[in-house]
Amino acid sequence: MSRIRRAFADLSVGQVHYASCGDPRAETVLLLHQSPRSWAEYRHVLPLLGERFRAVAMDTAGFGDSEDGGVPASIEQWARVAIELLDALGVARAHVVGHHTGGVIAIELASAFAQRVHGLVLSSTPYADATFRRARAERPPIDEVAMSQDGSHLAALWDKRRGFYPPGRPELLEAFVQDALKVSGRMEEGHRAVAAYRMEDRIAKVRQPTLILRATDDPFAAPHAVELKEHIPQARIVEIPGGMVPLPDQMPAAFSAAVLAFLEALR
Repeated sequence: MSRIRRAFADLSVGQVHYASCGDPRAETVLLLHQSPRSWAEYRHVLPLLGERFRAVAMDTAGFGDSEDGGVPASIEQWARVAIELLDALGVARAHVVGHHTGGVIAIELASAFAQRVHGLVLSSTPYADATFRRARAERPPIDEVAMSQDGSHLAALWDKRRGFYPPGRPELLEAFVQDALKVSGRMEEGHRAVAAYRMEDRIAKVRQPTLILRATDDPFAAPHAVELKEHIPQARIVEIPGGMVPLPDQMPAAFSAAVLAFLEALR
């Protein structure tokens, strides 16, 4: 199995961290994570994709170990930085895989930088239109917790996510908390960026072959799969039974198999 290599690229926002696996001469697959995670969401996926592709999982600007350069967070900005990373790696065209927030960034990449995106995989990706924005505005913060003197806010953060993670897998929640602590005070930044993104103005420009992955037990994203398909008629939906919010981390083999089957068919 391919070895994971980690590095930084000097981009407009500062240093951006990424992890890669596979032959650098192979077709590239760029992996974009959910909020407030990092490349580590794909730790077990990278070696599987790296058997056939050059798999690159980046830390979105401002998350993980990537700097944000003081530039306001937005889906458009994160997509621009992703293109900068591809440029730095000498990649003219890549397949793009995004999960949750990463899927929204992937849609912006496919619409704004169409010539740079070959195949598109949207995993547990919401359809962020006016209805979505209204619903998000009326809902309390997803991950935000007030810091406490005794550290009980860490348990509160754990509990906020526990119902959306599979039972008996505390290591998945621990990975989430580790990443969330790196953006302490900015934990809602990714969710706010998604809610502010006018996907309805962009999605018609998505013309690439598209796979929509529907994690059946993800209450946030599963209902959006059919809606996305209506706006991307060339897309097809593949369900991953039992998949929850941390799908790539939770079920890396099933996730990777679906992605590989789709991308291999594009060769």
